[in-house]
Amino acid sequence: MISALAWIPKGAAKAEPEQAELTAEELEAMKAAAGDDADEEEDAGSDTSNDEEDSDSDMDGAGDGGEEDEAAAVARARAVAAAMKSNQAESGAASAGGDSLAAAMAELDMEHYDSEGDEGAAARILGGSGNPGMAFYRDPTADPLLAGNSDSDTDSEAEAFRLRPDDLLILAARNEDDLSHLEVWVYEEADERGPANLYVHHSLMLPAFPLSVAWLDCDPTGRRERANIAAVGSFEPGIELWDMDVVDAVEPLCTLGGADYAAARAAAEAGGDGAGGSGADKKKKQKKKKGAAAPEVPVRPGSHTDAVLGLAWNSAFRNVLASASADKTVKVWDVATQACQHTLSHHSGKVQSVAWNPAEAAVLLSGGFDKRACVMDMRQPDAASVPSWAVSADVEALAWDPHTPTQFVVATEDGAVACYDARQGAGSAPLFTLAAHNKATCALSFCPAVPGLMATASTDKKVKVWSVREGKPSLLATQNLNVGAVFAMAYCRDSPLTLAAGGAAGTVSVWDTLSAAAVAEYVQQHAPEVAVAAAGGGAEAAGGADQ
Repeated sequence: MISALAWIPKGAAKAEPEQAELTAEELEAMKAAAGDDADEEEDAGSDTSNDEEDSDSDMDGAGDGGEEDEAAAVARARAVAAAMKSNQAESGAASAGGDSLAAAMAELDMEHYDSEGDEGAAARILGGSGNPGMAFYRDPTADPLLAGNSDSDTDSEAEAFRLRPDDLLILAARNEDDLSHLEVWVYEEADERGPANLYVHHSLMLPAFPLSVAWLDCDPTGRRERANIAAVGSFEPGIELWDMDVVDAVEPLCTLGGADYAAARAAAEAGGDGAGGSGADKKKKQKKKKGAAAPEVPVRPGSHTDAVLGLAWNSAFRNVLASASADKTVKVWDVATQACQHTLSHHSGKVQSVAWNPAEAAVLLSGGFDKRACVMDMRQPDAASVPSWAVSADVEALAWDPHTPTQFVVATEDGAVACYDARQGAGSAPLFTLAAHNKATCALSFCPAVPGLMATASTDKKVKVWSVREGKPSLLATQNLNVGAVFAMAYCRDSPLTLAAGGAAGTVSVWDTLSAAAVAEYVQQHAPEVAVAAAGGGAEAAGGADQ
């Protein structure tokens, strides 16, 4: 299943991602893990039967006499060859075929086979210097049959792996058969080269089931001014930051919060040292009782204590990341220092989603399973009260309207979508309520270039595009993108009428919403310049020709 996705802006990714290189610490960790595995195998092998040991010893004995058998065979062969030569000399009447056979044997000179070097034997068998054969070209590049083809495969693979400047990239968090991955999908829009194309470029293996993902350009290591970073929230309490310009990475650049395994190991070692007792007692303590719970691992200071359900990057303050968690809190992180700056506990249930205001960068919207949406000003994080709005069911998704940034929409588990205006104050009535789907509305997104154009997605397997202009919603288009129950969906900023969706089928699909007649008519009426740009400038070029 695809549980979350996000678009990567054009130009943010390297054209040629780098190959991951293991650090000294990672190599030592792998060696330690390999040593532990070897010890386990040795312990498991200590119970082998005596019959197996006897068979192994028999095989060893046979191996010891191998050299003697080979020497005896060589001696017998030489004796036979000598007898054949003696018989031929006595008869003095060898046939023409016999002469040629004798000449061939003489050329091979098997009696001195072991005394000459490998190069001489190879040259003699393959025809000597008069017939170069396959062994003549020590350097393959000198072979005329291989000239010009030595790097063709490598060049074609490198070209296929290279990202083009006009490629649209999608981050997708996928889980299948208990394996989790973070994938980079490439979407090539239809043009003169051919139809649209969508494929996975590369992926990273994740240690836990991903629940949320956000793209950001702030490098937590501080080595680069801008980077291509993916923040991933999962069932674990930590938020992993991965460098998406590195292929086959095994560890994230850093983790915000999360389990403190170093403290857990230290506590375990301290407990083991203080326990004392005989070796037998220690072995008994090491054995886990059947059904006993695993020891609890503490979390780092400032960390969430439960799954991270939602993430939002602040593009105005590039080092700021907000997170929503099942521990009923919202946290604001400084990516540069990898520390939690604020912890907000205004929700009484799990917090599902967070979103920064596009105009007022310090204003944060959150929604949770307490059936409330809340607006917080992070310039006053310790305010006594937080403005909130009651909704009809548990919050699944929410978003600010980028064209009217005082308004926000909330999607809920009962399929409804409600729009509110923050200027009207906490608890105000919705501007409109829309029965968008007959199942949970899991995602919603505003078109970044066309005012009043909004898309919703649901576990009913449908993606819908709506006009919400002037608070009067109307359905423009519905599409089943064949991704199963839809869990994630978003419009692309670089191609504003293109949206991507992913769901239970474990794949990503892209929809050019301008292909829907009602959407094309709406865009032409309310944002004609966007329609011209989406058409590749064809209308503008035609107009210039007419003039």
